[in-house]
Amino acid sequence: MTSMVSKFIPKAPPLDTVILKKIQGFVDQSKSISFLTGAGISTESGIPDYRSEGVGLYARTKHRPIQYQDLMKNEYWRRKYWSRNYVAWERFNRAKPNVAHYTLAEWEQSQRVNWLITQNVDGLHTDAGSTKLTELHGCGKRVICTECQKISPRSEIQDMITKLNPDWAVKEIGEMRPDGDVDIPDDALINFRIPFCINCGERSILKTNVVFFGENVPMKDVDVCYEKVNSSDLLIVLGSSLSVMSSFRFIHHASIKGIPIIIINIGPTRGDHLAALRLPARVSEVVVKLNI
Repeated sequence: MTSMVSKFIPKAPPLDTVILKKIQGFVDQSKSISFLTGAGISTESGIPDYRSEGVGLYARTKHRPIQYQDLMKNEYWRRKYWSRNYVAWERFNRAKPNVAHYTLAEWEQSQRVNWLITQNVDGLHTDAGSTKLTELHGCGKRVICTECQKISPRSEIQDMITKLNPDWAVKEIGEMRPDGDVDIPDDALINFRIPFCINCGERSILKTNVVFFGENVPMKDVDVCYEKVNSSDLLIVLGSSLSVMSSFRFIHHASIKGIPIIIINIGPTRGDHLAALRLPARVSEVVVKLNI
């Protein structure tokens, strides 16, 4: 594991093989298993999480996500968002699935795997081959026009931004930090031209097809997830603190329905009190030892 990748992974205690064996017991008795994954499954692919102590994005930087209402109402925030996204895109797009993503995709061959819900917007589950999948918060590899709803590959928008800002791309970006984050000074935003929908014109508003902070998860996706949880007899959480309600509600729902919950996450989670078993460990370390 490279030092860049390990920098994003919180320290984990030695693997508790007694709890691992108990988890395998739950798996062996189940006929319909659903999974919920969070940022902790992708840290080993070099994508930092938000909240892990000492290594999460909030702990290491002053970076905070742009709010949906700000993006929609204020061109300054659209310039800030798209300039930052433009600079970070190449590194984000280079991230590859790790063994945990591939293992979950392989598990789909089993009749016992019901569904995979992910909070992540990195697209790595899809890249690994998962198809029984709901990307609860969308995917950063797609862009949507907020007017006509046209979906475009993020790579196409990267090309558009480069053409709109040929000089800016070379001269006005901030320095790349060691952790791969970037700092775009406000004075560099003045000349930055934001991308637009080719159907709706330059006054249109584009956003990556993700659920921003302050934006709601589409109800059709929520309904699918509830349906899949209802048809499960075991729900396993992998690498999520369950801090946001958009994911925690499914854990709460499973608990009310009497569906056993297993949580595998290095740090504490919002759902620990609802779990039948909890194992503080790296996701990849656990999934490669489970038989499904």
